[in-house]
Amino acid sequence: MAALTRSIFPSVRLLSRAVVQGISSRGYADEMSFTFAAANQVFYHNKNVKQIDVPSFSGAFGILPKHVPTLAVLKPGVVTVYEIDGGKQDIFVSSGTVTINEDSSVQILAEEAQPVQNLDASAAREVLQQAQSEFASASSDVAKAEAAIAIEVGEALVKATS
Repeated sequence: MAALTRSIFPSVRLLSRAVVQGISSRGYADEMSFTFAAANQVFYHNKNVKQIDVPSFSGAFGILPKHVPTLAVLKPGVVTVYEIDGGKQDIFVSSGTVTINEDSSVQILAEEAQPVQNLDASAAREVLQQAQSEFASASSDVAKAEAAIAIEVGEALVKATS
């Protein structure tokens, strides 16, 4: 057993050094270049920002410079962008992807997106009621699935406007 332990520990130390050296040599920047586009509008194009908070199916999370590279699917909700000058923008997304790269650049591609201040609370409630009605009257599994997605978007819209 002692011989086995002596033979494994040097390997573990070498692996640990390789991982730490790989992480420190990635060349992360202290800035975060951000691009955010949807079919209807480009919100940011290679703009430096402080922080981005995103809703994802694996949980909401914040992105800062030097964030670990990540690819995530956005769920309906609000993306909050904290700008370098202290400004803040809340943008509702129906779905999309967020990509965080090794160089600290971030891209969000949304299927649909609108600044929260452009959303109407009563229209959001109507969207949710319509989706719930469609779900209740759906006769096929496909129709139920589509209505369930619309309900999720409607609930997120209502939450974003309240």
